[in-house]
Amino acid sequence: MYRILIADDENIVIESLKFIIKAKLGDNCEIECAKTGRSVIEAAENFRPDIAFMDIHMPGINGIDAMKEIRKNNNSIIFIVMTAFDKFDYARETIKIGVLEYLSKPANREDIEAVLSKAMGIIDKRREIRTRDLTIKEKLETIIPFMENGLIYTILLGEDNESISKYREILGISEEFGYIMVVEAKQEFASNMTNVVGSSVRLEDHYELIKESVKDEINAVVGPVMTNKIIILAPFDKNAMPYEYRTKLVERVRTLIHNLENDINIELKVGIGNVKNFEKLNESYHEAISALSIGNGSVLHALDVKIGCEYEDDYPIDTERNIFDAVEKGDADRASNEALHFWNWMVNYHGDCLSDIQIKVIDFVLRAEQMVYNKTNSTYRFTSRTNYLEAVTGAGDLGTLKHWYLEKITEAARKVSKVQDDIQKTPVEKALNYINENFGQDISLDEMSQMLGISSYYFSKLFKNETGTNFIEYLTNLRISKAKDLLDENRLSVKEIGITVGYPDPNYFSRIFKKNVGQTPSEYKGAE
Repeated sequence: MYRILIADDENIVIESLKFIIKAKLGDNCEIECAKTGRSVIEAAENFRPDIAFMDIHMPGINGIDAMKEIRKNNNSIIFIVMTAFDKFDYARETIKIGVLEYLSKPANREDIEAVLSKAMGIIDKRREIRTRDLTIKEKLETIIPFMENGLIYTILLGEDNESISKYREILGISEEFGYIMVVEAKQEFASNMTNVVGSSVRLEDHYELIKESVKDEINAVVGPVMTNKIIILAPFDKNAMPYEYRTKLVERVRTLIHNLENDINIELKVGIGNVKNFEKLNESYHEAISALSIGNGSVLHALDVKIGCEYEDDYPIDTERNIFDAVEKGDADRASNEALHFWNWMVNYHGDCLSDIQIKVIDFVLRAEQMVYNKTNSTYRFTSRTNYLEAVTGAGDLGTLKHWYLEKITEAARKVSKVQDDIQKTPVEKALNYINENFGQDISLDEMSQMLGISSYYFSKLFKNETGTNFIEYLTNLRISKAKDLLDENRLSVKEIGITVGYPDPNYFSRIFKKNVGQTPSEYKGAE
């Protein structure tokens, strides 16, 4: 349906246009008419036309001024100017108004229908774009909760920063920092036992109201109900929360919780963690949980309750944290440097406390290796650390102990790094690494596919797409290339070289070599 406004002070022009438009569009249009500048402005406000046929010279307000006024409130209207005067006299004035076309009176039917079709095409395109945008928005409204939940789970699991960055990009989170709030429903009691399930169900029943109420008050990502808790991420633009902001936040959240409790009849409690960068938001979560368990009151900020361990003034806690942050990220060089800084502190300030240094060394090494187990999914063996105590207590001097300590910390980071590299590699990259290291073994396409956990057909396609050659050709070319290198060295016999590069049958080795090089291995070796 198209809404069309005709503005002209001549009845014959109005009726002619109405007849042509109705003949072309039939019931697919609504038409309104006006004969003065003022009446056309008023009609445009009430009727909201898609298209307006405008005369320039009308009683009262002229057509140009009328179009300017209409454009203020209707940015999408399409103007078609009809006038008996030379269009060049006013084209300069109307160019900013966005006139689609100028028709000279009397305009013939074909010209009117052509410009009408052009205007309708523009309107149809706009509507198509609008429909598509609404569809996309509708789909996003469905997807966004899953993305928000995914971000919350990723933070709680302490997963890699790349995953967090992808969620932030999708959700449009530009802030570099944030803090976690945990909303907890008071646990119900049944038969003297805590009923977490009952609290969880009641939270689920009112989840949408809680979610919308939180988002109305705070710019936040609201996660799902987890047991009797809801995890909330609030992005923040600074690396720390000023005291004044914190006190106001606590009051705002307290008011929010009070109003919610009245609406849903559930007693709620909120813990708020400290501001962290996104990589360490799981620490903010644990601080919020600790605040809930330690403090009294409906809203508790981690800085308002005493949480965690305190350290002596000169203890290098930042260096300690940096060590394990580097291990967790697989940064061996940084882990080694930070571990060395901590060692120097121990020796400089507590060099006479050998047993304390030994205990701290064991503590750090075991913690670093635990990270390896958690990050690499490797198998823990009870006897894997049999010689650790002897290595630490039996070290003849601090230099030997230092070497063992730095080696173990660096080794842990390298193991994490290797797994991260393997995770990031494509199946073909993993295959190429394996082939390059094991080309002398019996390698088949089926066995390689099984190792990678994908079908041989799919692996074959991937391999060809990424390398430009098929699996057998690549393996053969690599083996022949290695064989030529060994023949050039002239240290091994032809038979030994064949076995080394994966061809234990000397006759087959000779045939495949000649097919690719044009000479037998013996001929190639003799030519050298």
